[in-house]
Amino acid sequence: MTERGRTGAPPGSSTYDTIRNEAEDVYSEDESLRSASGSDSLANEQMSDGDQYVASGASVEEAGSFGPHFYAKRHLSCGNPTQDPPENSVKSSWRLNEKLKTSNAALVVCLNIDVDPPDVVKTNPCAVLECWVDPHSLPSNKALEAIGNNLHHQFECLSPRIKFKPYLDPSYEETQRFCQNLRKTAKDERCLFYYNGHGVPKPTASGELWVFNKSYSQYIPVSLIEIQNWLGSPCIYIWDCSAAGNLLTNFINFAGKRDADANLKHGGYPDGMQSFMECIQLAACLAHEQLPMSPLLPADLFTSCLTSPIDMALRWYVLTGNLPPNINYDMVHRLPGDLKDRRTPLGELNWIFTSITDTIAWTTFSRDIFTKLYRSDLLVASLFRNFLLAERIMKNFHCTPHTYPPLPPTNTHPMWAQWDLAVDAMLRQLPDLLRNEETVNGKDVTVPSMEKTPAHIQSRFFTDHLKAFNVWISRGGSALTKLGPGSLAPASSEGVFEVGMTNGDGGSTSSERSHLIPRKPPEQLPIVLQLLLSQPHRVQALALLAKFVDLGPWAVRCALQIGIFPFISKLLQSPANDLRPILIFIWARILAVDPSCQADLYHNNQGYKYFANALALPDDVNASFSNASEQRAMCCFILAAICRGFPAAQSACWEAHVFDNCYERLDEADFLPRQWMALCIGQMWDGNDDMKIYGVDRGTQDKLLSMLSDKSPEVRTAALFALGTFMGASGSADPSKRGGGGTGSMYHVDERTHCRLEVLVATTAALTTKDDASPMVRKELLIVLSCFVKEWRGYFVVVSWLYVEAERRRTGTFQQRRVNEDVDGEGINEWLDSLEDEEGYHKDSRVLFRSFYTIYAFLLEMASDPYPEVAAYAQTLVDYVMALLLESPFSRLDNSILTIASESSPKPISEPRSRLSSLQSSANAPYIGPMARIPLTRTDSSSSATSSRSSTIIRRTTSFANSLKNLANSYAFPTSQTDDAIHSSTQPQGIKIRLDDPDISRPPSPNLNVTGYVSPYPSRPSASPDTSGGHPVYNHPCPFSFVDVIDALIEEDFERLKARRRKKNQHRHYQQAPDSVPSPSGSTFSHESSTSMASVILGIGTGAALPDVLPFKSRFYDWCCEYFTETQMRQPENQEPGSEQYNEQIWRQERNEKIKNETAAQSDTACHCPWDRPVATIHHSGHPLKLAFHGYDPLLFTANESNMISVYDWTKRKRLLQFNNGNPLGTSITSLHCINQDVGGMLMAGSSDGVVRLYRNYDSFSTNDRLQMVTAFRAISAMIQLRRGSGLILDWNQSTGMILAGGDSRIIRPWDAHREYAKSEIVTQSESPVTSISSDPDSPSLFIAGFGDGSLNLFDKRLDDEDCIVRTFRGHSSWIQGTRWQKGAGKDFLSASLDGEVKVWDVRRSKNPLTSWRVYPEGLSSFDVHDECSVFAASASASSPRARSHNALVHSLHADPPYQPTVLSKLSFPFTLNHTVQRDVSTQYLSSGSSLAFHPKEMILGVGCPDGTIRLQGCKFVDHAESGGLQQAAWPARPVNGHYSSVRSISP
Repeated sequence: MTERGRTGAPPGSSTYDTIRNEAEDVYSEDESLRSASGSDSLANEQMSDGDQYVASGASVEEAGSFGPHFYAKRHLSCGNPTQDPPENSVKSSWRLNEKLKTSNAALVVCLNIDVDPPDVVKTNPCAVLECWVDPHSLPSNKALEAIGNNLHHQFECLSPRIKFKPYLDPSYEETQRFCQNLRKTAKDERCLFYYNGHGVPKPTASGELWVFNKSYSQYIPVSLIEIQNWLGSPCIYIWDCSAAGNLLTNFINFAGKRDADANLKHGGYPDGMQSFMECIQLAACLAHEQLPMSPLLPADLFTSCLTSPIDMALRWYVLTGNLPPNINYDMVHRLPGDLKDRRTPLGELNWIFTSITDTIAWTTFSRDIFTKLYRSDLLVASLFRNFLLAERIMKNFHCTPHTYPPLPPTNTHPMWAQWDLAVDAMLRQLPDLLRNEETVNGKDVTVPSMEKTPAHIQSRFFTDHLKAFNVWISRGGSALTKLGPGSLAPASSEGVFEVGMTNGDGGSTSSERSHLIPRKPPEQLPIVLQLLLSQPHRVQALALLAKFVDLGPWAVRCALQIGIFPFISKLLQSPANDLRPILIFIWARILAVDPSCQADLYHNNQGYKYFANALALPDDVNASFSNASEQRAMCCFILAAICRGFPAAQSACWEAHVFDNCYERLDEADFLPRQWMALCIGQMWDGNDDMKIYGVDRGTQDKLLSMLSDKSPEVRTAALFALGTFMGASGSADPSKRGGGGTGSMYHVDERTHCRLEVLVATTAALTTKDDASPMVRKELLIVLSCFVKEWRGYFVVVSWLYVEAERRRTGTFQQRRVNEDVDGEGINEWLDSLEDEEGYHKDSRVLFRSFYTIYAFLLEMASDPYPEVAAYAQTLVDYVMALLLESPFSRLDNSILTIASESSPKPISEPRSRLSSLQSSANAPYIGPMARIPLTRTDSSSSATSSRSSTIIRRTTSFANSLKNLANSYAFPTSQTDDAIHSSTQPQGIKIRLDDPDISRPPSPNLNVTGYVSPYPSRPSASPDTSGGHPVYNHPCPFSFVDVIDALIEEDFERLKARRRKKNQHRHYQQAPDSVPSPSGSTFSHESSTSMASVILGIGTGAALPDVLPFKSRFYDWCCEYFTETQMRQPENQEPGSEQYNEQIWRQERNEKIKNETAAQSDTACHCPWDRPVATIHHSGHPLKLAFHGYDPLLFTANESNMISVYDWTKRKRLLQFNNGNPLGTSITSLHCINQDVGGMLMAGSSDGVVRLYRNYDSFSTNDRLQMVTAFRAISAMIQLRRGSGLILDWNQSTGMILAGGDSRIIRPWDAHREYAKSEIVTQSESPVTSISSDPDSPSLFIAGFGDGSLNLFDKRLDDEDCIVRTFRGHSSWIQGTRWQKGAGKDFLSASLDGEVKVWDVRRSKNPLTSWRVYPEGLSSFDVHDECSVFAASASASSPRARSHNALVHSLHADPPYQPTVLSKLSFPFTLNHTVQRDVSTQYLSSGSSLAFHPKEMILGVGCPDGTIRLQGCKFVDHAESGGLQQAAWPARPVNGHYSSVRSISP
């Protein structure tokens, strides 16, 4: 399986293969689904099945050789779940709001035998059978009693638990009495009222039915209004009489009026009583119709169909004249078997009839109606199944049965033909069955009957439909289709469908496939469901259902609506091992779509124990099943879903040892079980103090902290999620539950240990993952820290005050007379000295301050994170602390910077602060300590963090970055010392940036950028500026000292800790001097603590008015759950032949192969030909300082001197796009690469602030989606700002997915693009910056780095970080401008320096180069080597302001012996008329205002000139006569006018 789709699955079949094989055992033909199984290739180990791009004709393993990278789902969502459609807001649509059951029934029979009603004229002969009894064959009283008994028996067969009572020829008074008693007995449940009016007049048009008087001398009318009054609601009515439509129609009219009147007068009915319109009715015919009188039919045909469907269906089959030869009705009537035994002929027919009628209803009725009528009550379901038969039969006699709610006609449904076929097949066996039955009855009893009586041949009905269901899934039924008759309705109750953001196709967005929707579900679904009742078919049926629910959420909803839930709930009690993997798979899909099933698994027979036991199974037991680790992952997901926000389930799972099993398997080899075991732990101890205590006793938090270095970003994020719920974050699905309360009570440890535990978790998590390349990990880390900040906000107020005071001393802000006052140092030292050194409190307090300062410094750096969501979270945290600081007593203490700011500004300190002002007030960090092995000084740099909702610029400074590096290595603590030398600043000149265009004023945002900045500052009414939240605001200085304020703030944190621990009489850690002012330990910001007079004097309680924005709420768990809604058992969309993506890949691969073949032939010739053919001239706005070509698409990327990137179609000389990279002012884009070129490509930009950003959808002609940021991370966190630096230098290796990052730093970091973390930190052992990096294309572990002092080092990543320099080359005396490996030349590489020297080196010889050229003695500006051709190019520096042209040359690296490579072309590009050359035209990071780059494949050279023009030059291929050495060349194209054209020949 692949990462975030599954990674690293061992070879062999998966769980899905097991399901597939079990489903296919029943079929003769070889139908198999191509499971999306994992691969052993590097790419497939790291990418999800849905994220793989496989070229046409290439296997998944072959596709792994070129990527793609950064196409996993996490790169498209950053851990944010896909937004649900509006229909998803309806919870559990398959469940009934109120599931009613029928408790009792009144069977009213008005026959008055031997007396015909006056308004009915009967035929002669006519139908006489009532409940299969001839009334004239017995005395009238006996006949009536027999009819009543039969009717009672027939209804009992439908539902034996209901109390049915016949009322034979009742009087009006009796009718009133039993109706009232019926409602009294039923209470709020449903009653059944059956009315047979064959012996009384037809119902009247005004809605009256007839009964008798006591002497049976008169017919007495009973109004439906009276019936409604007596029976109430809910009820189900069966009207079996002529003109029954009068009763149904009038009942609806009366019910509507009654409901409207109740709503008008009383606002509805009392609790427990439903509206009368909810009553269900079944009527035998319309108001103008009369019941059939055919003597071949029973008189109560409608009742017979409803209560004896098999007998009536067989009788109807006989009447149609379709009997097989030698079969008569008497024989049909003797069909052996029992209706309740599916192994007998009669029982099997009944089973088939149930399946067919369910299928007809499922495919004809709406989902709501189907659920209400066929899945709510056993009696109602049976009646409406049999009603379909009544409709089929009675419409042939011009009688139209109808119901309320109304149903569409079903009498001509194609499934009736299946029923006829099944009856025919069964009746053809009837002679043999009857003969065997007679033989058994008359034979010698000594002979075992089963030896002489063969069982009947089972019908192929179920086997055929199982095969049809499998064919539907396997042969395209699962594929998406366009809206039409064969598709699901998008806005109906047919079940919500989602195309999804990725949907398993690796990068497809909803806009690309919004016109494709799921097909209608197969009509065999109800039949497959019925087969779950059959032991022989159960495994195959379950396997097919697993395939079906794997199609997506819409399929899961269909399965739930069809009624799968009670079946699979019951199967959890089965001990069968062969069912376990299938049941786990199905339940995982169900809980992913409908989490409300957690209560069912807890309450119903303790279903959670099934999965707890499966999780606890040892590996040797699971060895018989493929991929047992995947089963454990699904079990963990199911158990986590059960525990989510459900304390009772948490305790139950703990008792079932789920926590222990997850803990013991956190080091599972496969990433998916590790991820879900961490998530399961996080859900189990969410809000559960006892569980957290148990976890701490086992050291769970330490194991989770160790998982923060896991190779999988999902596992690292899952570990942070578990730590977040441990620290107080909420994992509940309720968005209103924010969490809080830290790690809970922890009453088993003392307060000091409890405090150190939380500090250790927060500090270790921050230091371990602060440089993680995945924004998903960094965002989850900030959620953990938000819990920590919330609980220990007093400490953070103090360290933020220390930070601001240190900045005041460093920068000399405000009044100079106070610059040298060490207020913070004096206050802290005085406070520390006031502590009694009992049990090491003094030392512990200092360590605590170091830890809190470390985290606060980290938050300040994260506030300028390049990824918008991460920056928004960090900015909210920083501003929350700043808001507390501004509301704290520090703002009114004498000599405080906050007091000074208040005095120097007319704006009162109590006035609300804006986010911008608060952050700028803490713009710089204090210098904390000396920095090891960094004698070079750094100047201030700045970076910005732009979110989707805010464009605030947050400044990062030198001292802050240096401090953070110290903090990462060891605890640091602010001292009174400053280092002014480290703060020298130089402002770059000549910066030009365009931000006036509204389309490019801010960088592109990610695909799902759902998190925005939330202001923590209070909103105060202007009319009352001196109060806030009920607490007085003091603008005058207070009489307390810094020690008092620090003590009060810290003591408040520990009071909050004590409140959490719920223990009394705990001694305080920090003792006070006896003469000091009492510390307000029972107060400050906390709502939980009571106020005291001292706290009011200090004004600490004003912090309670801040908005409750912490802790943050994670959405990572919901994002992980989406994995189980994505299809796993079929090919990804891009591997499905015929799909749009598959066809696009075929075209792209064929196009790419054509370009490769043509350019490969050209490369052998181009090293001998001139390169002076003009291809295109592009006028660029700004200086094109970086160029990059797409290898296959006609795209050219260029970056100017600041932060703008442009995309051009160089064949049309047209700019397609221009956007802001988002790097701060004063920095430049110093690296530009196009990656994943075989599959479309992404743009990777590195800027001099150390940040790497990746973008997709930059080609507006090939995609309709907007430009999106894929990811962004800080490749080098400690950039040393030099007066003239190289910025960030990147090298990209497509085959390994490795990013080498260096530059103005003493380290080079290899970043793994799959795992998104730095594999190591390679020390350069040089005092000069890295200026160029190039990895060996033949041996990815080797790479060359050039430095500013002219040296070249060969590194081997396989060695230790400090010993990986294997060779040093010293032949240049100036800045290395470029290094490139020479392709196809073994271990040779080229280097070029700014003094104009180009050298060729052999890595095996370090002393002297193989050869060298001094191409531009006056200075070299740019250098590049072609990837396919043995040529290099260089451009000259603009040495004189009077220069009017830009010079470049193309030089060969290959020649026939003697080896004398020569200059192929000298190019000169005149400047435009209005151009003036500037020596330092760009920035401090780039040495000149020009650039140069070869096309990766084609023989094209791009030159960016200082005047803003981009010149494209192509190779001019000469013919055979003009070159004697070209006779063996394989020409890619025909000659045109004596020259050979390139792949794209463009006129200048």
